[in-house]
Amino acid sequence: MPSPALPRRALSRRGFLTGTAAAGAALALTATPARALPAAARRGPRARPFGRYGSPAARLTPATLYVDPHGRGDFTAVRPAVDAATATGQILVIAPGVYRETVTVTAAGTTWIGAGDDPRDVVIVYDNANGTPKPDGSGTYGTSGSATTLIRGDAFTAVGVTFANDWLRADHPEITGTQAVAIKVQGDRAAFHRCRFLGHQDTLYADSSALTVFARQYYADCYAEGDVDFVFGRATAVFERCHFHTLNRTDLASAPYGFVFAPSTAVANPYGYLVTHGRITGDAPDAFYKLARPWVPSSDTTARPMLTVRDTWLGPGIDAAAPYTNMSDAYPWQSMRFAEHRDTGPGARVTVPANRPQLTRAQAESATRAVYLGDWAPWTEARTAPWARGVGGR
Repeated sequence: MPSPALPRRALSRRGFLTGTAAAGAALALTATPARALPAAARRGPRARPFGRYGSPAARLTPATLYVDPHGRGDFTAVRPAVDAATATGQILVIAPGVYRETVTVTAAGTTWIGAGDDPRDVVIVYDNANGTPKPDGSGTYGTSGSATTLIRGDAFTAVGVTFANDWLRADHPEITGTQAVAIKVQGDRAAFHRCRFLGHQDTLYADSSALTVFARQYYADCYAEGDVDFVFGRATAVFERCHFHTLNRTDLASAPYGFVFAPSTAVANPYGYLVTHGRITGDAPDAFYKLARPWVPSSDTTARPMLTVRDTWLGPGIDAAAPYTNMSDAYPWQSMRFAEHRDTGPGARVTVPANRPQLTRAQAESATRAVYLGDWAPWTEARTAPWARGVGGR
C-alpha cells in the first residue's frame, strides 16, 4: 500500500515485541532494545517447553511436530518444521522463543499452536521491506515478498502466536518502498485465535490467491498494530473482539499519520471486511488517524472495497469528523461499501452525517460472522478441536 506523501522516520526500535499488559489492552508500546526477547524466552529453557500440549514423547496427535529453539523438539526453527509438514492435518506446537526467519505455508489443514502462556511468548519475525534488495541482485522484494509469514494453504489455523515485521524506516533512509508485511494470508478458511500482528506499514495482508477467489478468514481475540494501511487486502475477513492499535509517528508534523483499514474487495464479492465487537486505540494525537481508505489496485481497477465496523469502540485517535479518505481521487471512498453500526467512543461521534454511513437495523442483520463466512464456522471448531484448550472460542 502506498504511503502518504509525507516525510518518514521510524519509531523506536522493536518496542512492539515486548510490551507489558495494560488494563483492557493487548499491548502497551514501550521502547525496548533491538531483538529483545519475550518474557518466556528471557526466563530461559523450561522443563516443559510445550506446556499443556504434550511433548515429542507424548504427542498431542500422531501428526504433531514440535518446534523448540533449545533442541527439545523435532525442529529448532519453524521453517524446516513447516517444510516437513506436508500432510493434511499436521499440527506444529511451537515452544516460547523468538524465531527470526521467513516462513511459507503451502500445505492445507496446517495448525500452529504457540505453547507459551501468552502470544507474546512465541514470536516469528523478520525485517524485509518492499524496497529491500534481494541478496541475489534480482531486484527488491516488493510488498508481498516482504512478508515474514506467507499462508497459501487452505484451512490454516494459528493459536497464540505473534507474527511481526520489525523493519524500520529510520534504519533505511535510502529505501522508499516502506511497506513491510508481517503476514500475508491467501488461503481460504484461515483462522487466527489470540494472535498478534506487529509492524508499521501493511502489517496484516488479508488477501486471496486470485481476483476470482473469495478467501474467507477469521480473526478472534487478536491484536494488530501499525500506521499506514496496516490491515489491508481483498479477503472476506471477520475480525471479532479484536484490538487495533495505531502507532505514534514523531517524523510527521500533521495528520494523517496513517490509516487502519485498506480493503480491496473485488466487485463480485458481496463480503469484504467485517469488524465486530472490537476496539481501536492509539498513541497518536487525537484525530490523527483515518479509520479507512479504499484500495483499488492497478491489478483490479474494478475493485469496490467493503468495510463494515459495528459494535466497536473507536478511540480519540480516529478522525470522527472525516474517518474515511481517498487513496486515489479516481476512486472516491463515497462510491465504495463503507458502513458502521452502533459504534461507540470519541472516534465514533457522528458530527458530519454524510461522512459516517450507517447501516439500518435491517441491513445490520446481514452483517454477521455467519453470513460472511457461510458454511464455515471457525468459532465452533475453536471449542471442539484437540488444540482448543484455553482458546475460548465463542
